[in-house]
Amino acid sequence: MEWRVRAIRGATTASENTVGAIREAVTELLDELEAHNQLDPNEIISAIFTTTRDLDAVFPAAIARERPHWDNVALLDVQQMHVEGSLERCIRFLIHINTPVSQCEIYHPYLRQAKNLRPDWNLAQISSTVSSPVRSHRR
Repeated sequence: MEWRVRAIRGATTASENTVGAIREAVTELLDELEAHNQLDPNEIISAIFTTTRDLDAVFPAAIARERPHWDNVALLDVQQMHVEGSLERCIRFLIHINTPVSQCEIYHPYLRQAKNLRPDWNLAQISSTVSSPVRSHRR
């Protein structure tokens, strides 16, 4: 079994620009990431969080850093480029991990209003989850 660096993308939306609403959205997104990928935080190389310009109450990376075993993960927050008419109050991540699973076996969580950003991934993930659950790859 060969371990490789893989990327996981995901996104969600916050109900409002408050610390509580952003914390709830980020926590839900990272819970979904860890549960569906059976991810060991020690396998995470780095995580980049982006937020739309209407979210500035708290850094998503600060919320991630509070999670068990995320304190040594390299985390970065950046503001997403503004495009007129794009999804508001959106939080995205790009996470790099070490894993033996193939790229097609990775679950990319898109939650809340962000489900519409990658409907192709949502449909593919639903069908693959029904046909074969993700295997554990913890060391």
